[in-house]
Amino acid sequence: MRAMPSCPKCSSNYVYEDGNIYICPECAQEWAKEDHLEKVDSLRASDVNGSAINDGDTVVVVKDLKIKGSSSIIKVGTKIKNVRIVDGDHNIDCKVDGVGAIQLKSEFLRKVP
Repeated sequence: MRAMPSCPKCSSNYVYEDGNIYICPECAQEWAKEDHLEKVDSLRASDVNGSAINDGDTVVVVKDLKIKGSSSIIKVGTKIKNVRIVDGDHNIDCKVDGVGAIQLKSEFLRKVP
């Protein structure tokens, strides 16, 4: 079964499909299925070695990363499970033990086989 996308306007998870469009019952937003497929295809992330990182992958930090606005760091070798690809400069959304939810750049990560 294919997962339905969230609504681009209100982020609702109650989206349903009707023919070739998706419809959000909460805000009445309608958009074409092709728009969603193009967005999914445009979200690509590569690790330090050039391997593609996908949603749900496990990665390892390859460099000590200082957390802006904090004295904490994410140490080299830290394993991060279940990453999510997002749009933007910091294209990996994840939760790091001891730090919490954070966005990272994929160029400082290595995909675990």
